[in-house]
Amino acid sequence: MSIRGRFVEGFLGRGAARVGLVLFAAVVLCTLLADVISSRDPVDIDLERALMPPSWDHPFGTDPFGRDVLSRAFHGARLSLGVGFLARTISLMLGLLLGVVAGYFGGRFDSIIMRLADITFAFPTLLLLIAIMAVVSPGLVSLFVTLGVVGWAAMARLVRAQVLSIKEREYVQAARSSGAGHPAIIIRHILPGCISPVLVVYTMGLGMTVMAEASLSFLGLGVQPPDASWGRMISSGIAFMRTAPWLTVFPGLLLTITVCSFNLIGDCLRDALDPRSAPGRRAAQRWR
Repeated sequence: MSIRGRFVEGFLGRGAARVGLVLFAAVVLCTLLADVISSRDPVDIDLERALMPPSWDHPFGTDPFGRDVLSRAFHGARLSLGVGFLARTISLMLGLLLGVVAGYFGGRFDSIIMRLADITFAFPTLLLLIAIMAVVSPGLVSLFVTLGVVGWAAMARLVRAQVLSIKEREYVQAARSSGAGHPAIIIRHILPGCISPVLVVYTMGLGMTVMAEASLSFLGLGVQPPDASWGRMISSGIAFMRTAPWLTVFPGLLLTITVCSFNLIGDCLRDALDPRSAPGRRAAQRWR
């Protein structure tokens, strides 16, 4: 069996992976088909329909301005998921670059980069995000850039540890002895060995990034009105928890499903790619 086939068997062979993929696919499908599922404009105000409970015309009810909660929840998913993927990708690029430089070249580069990572880790992530967003003007661009920049340290440390291990292996030493330059060694021999752990951390970090975006939007430091995001919708519905609980229940449920799907997928990826884990050992025995 090929390596790809072995990975697919080890990953999809777990029920949690299948559940995570189904949940994530359902959220993405609803996001892409938001205009088909609900033809109502998410920012269209109709005060005569304010705070209507869930019904056939409005399956998720309406908010205090008469806007359809279903339409806003699914359109808000586009912003929440988009910001999550963009921010996590920025963290990946920064962490990969700085981690490779620190681990491969070492010395002064390693000291400077790791001290910057220590400074980043010294602050609670949410408090650091709040402090930065309070200084810059709140908005969509500043939101995903801030989330991406703050999340680079964990990725850099992981990549650095992998590079320190890989660069001492025989095939890397052989490539260096044959006259290969630093870029060729890094791209051809070192980066491929970092893919598995980086993929796992990237996937599991997506849930945390989406949650961080929702937290900032909840506090009014993320997505700004009239755009919809799950955190902003939950925040605006807090005052109506007793009279109109659907304002917070539905966006909160979508947020929970999304974060859980990322965690399930990331956890199963880790087990499928890590031969030291119990599922990985069982899969490795079957592949022999």
